[in-house]
Amino acid sequence: MTNANRGTIFLEDALVLHQTAYDGDQFVLRVEAPKCAARAEPGSFVHLTCDPAIPMRRPLSIMRADAQAGWIEILYKVMGPGLQALAARKAGERISTLGPIGRPFTAHPERPRALLIGGGVGIPPMIFLADRLRARQDADWKPLVLMGSEIPFPFRARPSRIVVAGIPDGSIACMPLLDEWGVASRLASRADFPGCFDGFVTELADRWLELLSPAGLAEVEIFACGPTPMLQAAAKLARRFNVPCQVSLEEFMACAVGGCAGCTVPVQTPEGPAMKRVCVDGPVFDAYTVF
Repeated sequence: MTNANRGTIFLEDALVLHQTAYDGDQFVLRVEAPKCAARAEPGSFVHLTCDPAIPMRRPLSIMRADAQAGWIEILYKVMGPGLQALAARKAGERISTLGPIGRPFTAHPERPRALLIGGGVGIPPMIFLADRLRARQDADWKPLVLMGSEIPFPFRARPSRIVVAGIPDGSIACMPLLDEWGVASRLASRADFPGCFDGFVTELADRWLELLSPAGLAEVEIFACGPTPMLQAAAKLARRFNVPCQVSLEEFMACAVGGCAGCTVPVQTPEGPAMKRVCVDGPVFDAYTVF
């Protein structure tokens, strides 16, 4: 573990509080991990032992954290035997949890019109960031969360009660939790789900951005997490509209604490090109430096 992360990443024998299954082999897992919950930030993740018989841990983004109650929530989709084993874990069992890990998103008060774009398993950090922004008092935050998925969303979508100027007519489906928080959200899919924008989530973002005035664009910052093609599209959007953009990269990880350097990616720095570790130098990077 590098010095920069010493004393900030904790190993906990976390208690499974409950686990909820959704369509598309998706699960929301809540575990009691008070040290991680107290220090988790939007964009950080945990490295879990899915089952005692499977030695390799799995890195999973944190979707929500309650520092007072001491729990964190994780949304994941079953892919492979490790996450299949994690899906079988029951309330009352213990899971070895290492976290929080990684550099989080940084929202700047001078750009309060935060555009949060999540695709697939990249949705969780956007929910976490929206939760934190609604609690901040340092600016008049107006987050808009756009989520895309080609499989059923891990919640029961419903028509939003929040009007969002610039969103195409008919695109009314939202995430109920965000609506209850007073945070605007809209859904995009090419799977013909009711109320969803018919297209990629970055296309929906494009529609919204192009109708903003220059003064409105000056308040926008993009935050994105999802598959690499989606992140590339988000970075392209940011360049087109000349707004800042932060992206959370997805990469295979072994140790997840900077020791093995197996998750390195090329990044442009003031000193020139460099290889950076997604686990501890990221996972959040300035989109302009990686795309």
